[in-house]
Amino acid sequence: MTAKRTAVSSALSEEVAAAYAWLKRHSSEATRKGMARYAIPSDNALGVAMRDIKALGKQLGTNHQLAAALWDTGIYEARMLASFVGDPARITPGQMDRWCKDFDNWAYCDAMCFNLFDRTPHAWAKVTQWSASKQEFVKRTAFALLWSLSVHDKIAADTLFLNGLALIEKAADDDRHFVKKAVNMALRAIGKRNAKLHAAAVGLSHKLAASTDPTARWVGKDAVRELTSPSVTRRLAGVASRTSR
Repeated sequence: MTAKRTAVSSALSEEVAAAYAWLKRHSSEATRKGMARYAIPSDNALGVAMRDIKALGKQLGTNHQLAAALWDTGIYEARMLASFVGDPARITPGQMDRWCKDFDNWAYCDAMCFNLFDRTPHAWAKVTQWSASKQEFVKRTAFALLWSLSVHDKIAADTLFLNGLALIEKAADDDRHFVKKAVNMALRAIGKRNAKLHAAAVGLSHKLAASTDPTARWVGKDAVRELTSPSVTRRLAGVASRTSR
């Protein structure tokens, strides 16, 4: 190993150690024990509130090398911090796959999708790829990412979301709790994007609500309830009115 590489490795180790020390100072046993209420494993956790992890991420800024090193620690809070400091321009499809295979709780799925994955150029391809996975949290990530893209990708064409609805229909009978919840959230989020997608999402929701499969029926009924609510329909009508002027 060259002297330069050794120095970089040493500096990175110091950054990881400093981040760990900060997280440790902001941890509490009460927070760690409270994770069980949200179905988050705490075996490798310190017990740090999400607001504090986010604050440290903002303080550190984008640092993809640090994000990878934090992920490799296996510590829950360090991995959540990686979602805030990772660089969407530098993360590769392979790295996304490796991290996703490590997910063992819904919090990893959602944090990575909403903080990092949805800003990568690989996001839409990963929705399709991961939606076919047999692994619960990989499949959860596909639909959490679709949900996140529905909220954050302001320039994506409707066609991408219509394709997403086809993936939702295909996965709607998956009765695993963390999958069906993400499928439902993605359906509702797409339906709130614009009038065209609202109509398509409501149509699919009614179809699922009439299914003989209990999981698909729950997904559909719950989505119909929100997407046909006065608050959603009024907001979409207002958006349509503003864009037509």
